[in-house]
Formats: sequence, structure tokens, C-alpha cells
Amino acid sequence: MTKRLHRPLGLGLSCLAAATLLVTAGPPPPARAEPVGELLTRLQGLYQQAEEAAEVYNAAEAALKARRAEEGRLSSALGRARSALDSERAGAGRLAREQYQGLQNGGLSPYLRMLLSGDPQQALDQRRLAAREGARRAGVVARLERDREQAGALADAARKALDAQQSLAARQKEAQREVTGRLKEVERLLAALTPAELAGLGAREAAVTAGAQRSLLDSGRLPARTTPPTAAGDSALRYAAAQIGKPYVWGAEGPASFDCSGLTSQAWEHAGRSIPRTSQEQWAQLPRVPLDRLRPGDLVVYFPKATHVALYIGDGKVIQAPRPGAKVKVSPIAANPLLGAVRPDPDGTPLTHFTPPPLPEPSATGDGAADDRGYDTDGEPASAASATSAR
Repeated sequence: MTKRLHRPLGLGLSCLAAATLLVTAGPPPPARAEPVGELLTRLQGLYQQAEEAAEVYNAAEAALKARRAEEGRLSSALGRARSALDSERAGAGRLAREQYQGLQNGGLSPYLRMLLSGDPQQALDQRRLAAREGARRAGVVARLERDREQAGALADAARKALDAQQSLAARQKEAQREVTGRLKEVERLLAALTPAELAGLGAREAAVTAGAQRSLLDSGRLPARTTPPTAAGDSALRYAAAQIGKPYVWGAEGPASFDCSGLTSQAWEHAGRSIPRTSQEQWAQLPRVPLDRLRPGDLVVYFPKATHVALYIGDGKVIQAPRPGAKVKVSPIAANPLLGAVRPDPDGTPLTHFTPPPLPEPSATGDGAADDRGYDTDGEPASAASATSAR
């Protein structure tokens, strides 16, 4: 099964300049009556649905890995159990042959020889031999039954593991179709837009992000100052910073490309701490932390279904793998609707001294990341003003 697309379908709004290539060739499309604000909402909705399906895909992939490992363990155990069973069957066969040969040769059982013996010591010896022989035979039978039951239980577990794998593979395939379908919708939508509409969408998104960031900063919900991370948090942060500029590809865990949770899970894996693969499981399993206690390395989770995640770097900013067509970059923490934050190392001790990793200038990412900085109303570009009037 293909784990990910070889090239991302769709284009992120942060690289809308590149999207104009889709519409500059051929006759211009007819004018659209849909307001820019509604276009932006629809496009963001498609991206969110695609990311939600991508996280379902990632969850199925992680579960498949676990099931494959379990099936391998069960298969090895079943092989050992069957070998033991064959050995005990061979022992039981030898025991049966010994009994049959004794009867065929007219031999007496040890118990009968003990009764007929006139020597008390010999009778005691015969009794001990009979007891030992009885114990040996009982042990052979007990081991045979035990190994038979163990082999049967392992065979049942292996069949169930295989059934679960097939179910997960079907779920993963359905999620793959969902992601591909949503991203094709994005392609069709962007291909139908004029360059002016694309520019308006980019300006509109920048204005919305800037407004959300100002509101969040003014609310006092973020820390007044950036506190030092733990050693693990610092390591995770530096790993994430080193990935800036690499492309988003859904289902990717590096090293050449990432999706949102692929970046955060790999950053913390690099720091020596394994965390769940998907944003939903990161939100569900890791300890929650209030926004006003955020420290670098914490994970910021977005949208009501926890379908997006980023790594906090301090000063109200995150490193994120945003969406198809975009690249790993630094963004305002309010670039997406906040759900909350989690901390992979709640028991860690913060560093005494912390020097943030060097970060590229927004324009250096080649992803239009300067749009993420937002702007004040007084400095709002004309394209954004016209986009606002088009609502």
C-alpha cells in the first residue's frame, strides 16, 4: 500500500504565488461571485478535512505496525509451541510403545511384580520404581495437554491479529482515498481562481491570523515571558528547527518531509522520548498544560477534533508542518483555532540557561512565511483591504 503521495496534491495558501501557475495559462475563467471570505472558509475546511483523514491514516499505520510486530511475536511463539508439542507427542508415542511391548512380551506391571515379590526391600524398590514411572507418564500426558492448549490459543490469537490487520488496512485505504479526494478538491478550487482572487485569499488569511494573534496576546492567556525548556524539550525544539523549509507531505515522518504530527513525534523521538504518532493521540495521552504555562518543546493542538499539532518555541510562536503545498515553518501560535497544549515531559527539570536555536528569517523559507507574521491595521496592504470589502 502506498504510504504517501509522491508529490503533495493541492497548494497551501502560504504559497499562493506559486498557485497562479495553475491559472495563467489559457483563457481567463469567468468571474466568480463567491466572496473571498467564503472562499477562504471553504478552502480551509477542505484542508482541515484532508488533515483529519490523514491523521486517521496515520493512526491506522501506527496500529498496523503494532499489529505486525504482535503477529511476528505470536508466530514465533506459535512455532516454539508447535515444536514443543511435536516433542511431547513423540514422548507420548514412546510411552505407548513401551507399554505395548511390555504386554506383548508377557511382562508384568511394576505394581503386580511388587505384590508377588517375597522380598520386602525388593517390594519397596519396586514401589518406588512404579511411583517414578507413574509420575513420568503423568508428566508426559500433562505436558502434551498443556502444549496442545498453548498452541491452540496462540493459533487463535494469530488469526485474530491477522483479521485486525486486514481491518486496519481497509481503514487506512479508505482514509487514503479521503485525503486524496479532499486535496483534489483543493486543486480544482485553486485552479478555478484568478491571480487576483489568489492574492486576495492570501491577504485575507494573513489578516485573519494577525487578528487572532493580537487577540490572543492581548488576552494574557500566554506566558508573560518565555521560560527555559527541559533538556529533552530543547533537543526536540532544535530538531524541529532544523527541519524548517522541508515540505509537508501527509503521512511523512521525515527525514525529507513531514506532516504535522510526524514532525512533533519525530522531534520528541530525537529527544529520547517516544510519544504517540497522531495529533489526536498526542492530545488524548499526553498531560495537558495551560497556555499560560507553556514552555518551549510543548505541543500546541488545534481544531475541535485535535487534527493539527505544532511545537511551541516561545514568544507566542510555533514550528509547524502546516498543510500540503507548504513547508515546515515558524508561525504565530494563533495561526489555527487553538484547542490546548500538552507536555511530553511533565517531570523534566527546566534548564538553568537556554539559548533558543537560530531561526531563519520568514522570507528565507521560500514558503511565503512572511504572511504568517501578520500586520497591524494601519499597515494593512491594499489587497487585504479590498478582500475585506468583498465580504
